[in-house]
Amino acid sequence: MSIKNFENSFNNHHQRLGLALYVAIWMQALIGIFRPPRGNKRRSTWYLTHWILGTVISMVGIINIYTGLEAYHKKTSKSTGIWTILFTAQVSFIALFYLFQDKWEHIQKQASLPPLPSDQENVIVVTQRVNQKVMLPQPCAKRNALTNLFD
Repeated sequence: MSIKNFENSFNNHHQRLGLALYVAIWMQALIGIFRPPRGNKRRSTWYLTHWILGTVISMVGIINIYTGLEAYHKKTSKSTGIWTILFTAQVSFIALFYLFQDKWEHIQKQASLPPLPSDQENVIVVTQRVNQKVMLPQPCAKRNALTNLFD
């Protein structure tokens, strides 16, 4: 669409990055189509490649928006400060939401644990548990895109 409808001489970073993103997105789709079945030796390599390429596409896409705003400013001399601030706020919100979502299960588990005893109670509890096996809570497994890497 942009090649046919706009004047693209690919003389700035925004246009070149955009073209590279088109190619990378099509590669990502092709990699997704040729996914090996679970249990195949190549599955973990495929998953890592697919995940890294998707992450790189996302990061380069964000960078390309900033370069596009800069190219717009150079071409029109109009201020893009408000758009840069709004986009930065949006990306920051999405990043914080992702990080919060990643830790939500851990936060929920922490809220359901009983409060720790005071120092005096600790002395009594320690003396009572000398001969008992203490069961510690299981650490919460971090859940993110790599959890099923070896499924």
